[in-house]
Amino acid sequence: MSNVTSVSTQPEKTNRWNMPTAAALALSVALAGGNAYLLVKTDRLETQMKELKAAFKTELVSVQQDVASRNTSYSKVTEDLRKQIEETGERSAMAANAASRANNAAKKYSDDLSKKFVEQQKMVNDQHQTLAAQLGEMKDASTQTYAKVDGLTSDVTNVRSEVASNKSELDKTIADLRSVRGDLGLQSGLIATNSKELAALRALGERDYFEFNLAKTKGPQRIGDVAVQLKKMDNRRNRYTIELIANDKRVEKKDRTVNEPVQFYMAKARVPYELVVNEVRKDSIVGYLAAPKVREAR
Repeated sequence: MSNVTSVSTQPEKTNRWNMPTAAALALSVALAGGNAYLLVKTDRLETQMKELKAAFKTELVSVQQDVASRNTSYSKVTEDLRKQIEETGERSAMAANAASRANNAAKKYSDDLSKKFVEQQKMVNDQHQTLAAQLGEMKDASTQTYAKVDGLTSDVTNVRSEVASNKSELDKTIADLRSVRGDLGLQSGLIATNSKELAALRALGERDYFEFNLAKTKGPQRIGDVAVQLKKMDNRRNRYTIELIANDKRVEKKDRTVNEPVQFYMAKARVPYELVVNEVRKDSIVGYLAAPKVREAR
């Protein structure tokens, strides 16, 4: 039994020396590898830390510049806002003054309008009263006019009746007129023996008629476009003598009677003129000259 024990104990010592050495060696190798890895890792971390610091520094500078720029911008904005606030205050004051002036002007304008309205209303009332009075006067005048028109209508009716009566009388007078032979042996036109019959002849409009009252004078007198001079008259026998100046010639018509046509020609007429004496007085003769309507100018 002791042999068995000695044999088994020797190999056990050899194994105990080899195993720690291998373990130590392995541990050393492992530690060396781990240290190398840690060194590499550390270098990488340091490099990354440097890069991060540089990036951080760059970013910080950028942020600082941005902050400075923003501060400058904010300062400008703040200054602008301050100026705007000040200007707004000034504008507000100006606006308040303008509003006050506008309010005063509006009040004055309103007062003026009210005053003008009152004046115009008074004017309208006055005009209304005036028009009412004028309408009343026009109504009265219209009533009077209607009355006058009725009267005029009645007068017109009377005038028409009178005109009709006068026309009838005129027609009768014309019918009573006679035509006689003149001193030249020519049948005369209708002869008027008084003013009524002469008016009837004028109404016919066939000749121009010139009435005369011819006194005895030293020279001829104008009757129409003829010169006539009374030489003698005899009112008891109703006779007279005249001298005519016609066509630059003197022609005596001697011892003519009343209502006898004294006929003579003028160069500017194709039908004879006719002078008719209706009355022989002591100092004059009364009658008319009948001249043709159509007379040519010399």
